[in-house]
Amino acid sequence: MAETVASMAPFLTAGPTVDADHPAVVDFAREAAGEGDPQAQAVALYYAVRDGFRYDPYAIDLSVEGLRASTVLAKGHGWCVSKAALLAAACRAVGIPARLGFADVRNHLSTARLRETLKTDIFYWHGYTAILLHGQWVKATPAFNIELTERFRLKPLEFDGREDSIYHPFDLDGRAHMEYLHFRGEFAEIPVAEMRADFARLYPDMALAGAADFDADVRAETTANTRAGP
Repeated sequence: MAETVASMAPFLTAGPTVDADHPAVVDFAREAAGEGDPQAQAVALYYAVRDGFRYDPYAIDLSVEGLRASTVLAKGHGWCVSKAALLAAACRAVGIPARLGFADVRNHLSTARLRETLKTDIFYWHGYTAILLHGQWVKATPAFNIELTERFRLKPLEFDGREDSIYHPFDLDGRAHMEYLHFRGEFAEIPVAEMRADFARLYPDMALAGAADFDADVRAETTANTRAGP
């Protein structure tokens, strides 16, 4: 079914977390997107968000302010959901329809501290961005910056604007990396209340990770793994 102008309105306008009308978001989007066609602009925005902002799953703030696209810009880092919100907001700022998608995934490669804090290797409400290009919604996952994938020996997630860009099942060494368990759907805005309720129930100790340094833990563990390797 063809998308209508009315049906696209929620995915082109600003919202509480996807604040596409924020001056900093607008400036970022216009500069990063350039003057190409929508596909070229979306690809440029993807890489600008993926690599321009560090992934930090320790600093999760489930307030509306903490999840906003403009907050990622101000802080220079985010986690999968807030970075997806930034990509969606940047796309909307240059007239490309975008929405937020969510899935539950089993992550086989994370820090020991994060696994101990969450008490599971399942990450609920993993966030990605869905972008409308050539009449099709394509998934884009800008969470892991290139430096992080290199340290963990993951395959970088590339995005060409035509094929879905979602996590690879295996890393560069053939070890299990990411398994998609359940897709929750795609939305115009982050369902903050539902996410908060689930995180409070499923991750009661999550706040404990906030005082730690994710980058330091990654450096320590990847260095140790390298030394222990063949």
